[in-house]
Amino acid sequence: MLFIPGAAPTADLVPFALYPGEGAAGLGVLRAHIARANPAWRTLVEGGGECLVVFQGPEAYISPSWYASKAVSHKVVPTWNYAMVQVRGIARTVEDAGWLRRQLGDLTAMQESGLPEPWAVSDAPADFVDGLLKAIVGIEIPIASIVGKWKVSQNRSTADAEGVAAGLKDRAAEMAALVAERIAPGVKPD
Repeated sequence: MLFIPGAAPTADLVPFALYPGEGAAGLGVLRAHIARANPAWRTLVEGGGECLVVFQGPEAYISPSWYASKAVSHKVVPTWNYAMVQVRGIARTVEDAGWLRRQLGDLTAMQESGLPEPWAVSDAPADFVDGLLKAIVGIEIPIASIVGKWKVSQNRSTADAEGVAAGLKDRAAEMAALVAERIAPGVKPD
């Protein structure tokens, strides 16, 4: 998700491709494209390009009934577990057809790689793709900072965390696995 600050902050779901090792900070560069009709790219340009990109991981409601400590004190409340990464940088827009074609190809290859018969941009007629390139604008963000945030019951006792992992097993398997991995009493959540 791309967040663009301004008079009225906006957020758009945008698929990004990471180019590791590139950029001045060496943290990599994010590249994407959005429809020219989407006003987000103009807002980005007008706002100086500063943006926040959020990569949302698993998240889940945590019932206090899963805590072993509930039976002892009843001093428990529901909470929410989550994992996410926040990337900040100064974006620039790109309208170069060669750049856009590469970005489309890279993003498509990344998404198609696990399919039995991967589709490629070159499978479509060139004149058709050329027409579509005129309808999109590229976004390039050299990464200035990366911050991971997570709350996966690491602030709970081992018994409580084990109860959470068991409670999530059939409801939110990815979060259950993160909780099971991170069972470490005394670690402070973000």
